[in-house]
Amino acid sequence: MPDDARPPQIPFTPTPRHFPGHPQPTSVPDGLRLELSRSRIVAGQEDVFDEWMTMLNDRPDELQQGLSAERQVFEATFRSVESDGSTWIYHLSLMGEDGGGNDQRIPVDADHAAYSRQAKEPGWEELEPRFMLAPEPLLDLMKRFGKTRQASPASPEPNVP
Repeated sequence: MPDDARPPQIPFTPTPRHFPGHPQPTSVPDGLRLELSRSRIVAGQEDVFDEWMTMLNDRPDELQQGLSAERQVFEATFRSVESDGSTWIYHLSLMGEDGGGNDQRIPVDADHAAYSRQAKEPGWEELEPRFMLAPEPLLDLMKRFGKTRQASPASPEPNVP
């Protein structure tokens, strides 16, 4: 296909690193933050992206260790191949307001970060959350975990590095 017949490349404009986050819609419970972020996969690194996602899928027990410290209630990753042929990663997460990032002292988190640096463009574009819905019993659990890192009032504090 001649260059002038290709669709224009979709721009990637990462949000500034210290972006405090979009205001949360009223449907997101107090104490939680809903985020949808996207980044472009570096051209030619699509196989590395696949390896990265395979590594994460193969190590769920190790990944569970970091969820508590991050106050991650839920997270999911998606791939999208756009009309210009570029591959994008979308990351959806619901976390406690004071949740942190990956703890690279945990080996799987260190591997996660290394793949990220190799496979994707630096930074993220942050999409604006507009609405969230979950059944009331799940909302109660999500709020509690996002605030306390505990699934129930009787749960002991998890062992966080």
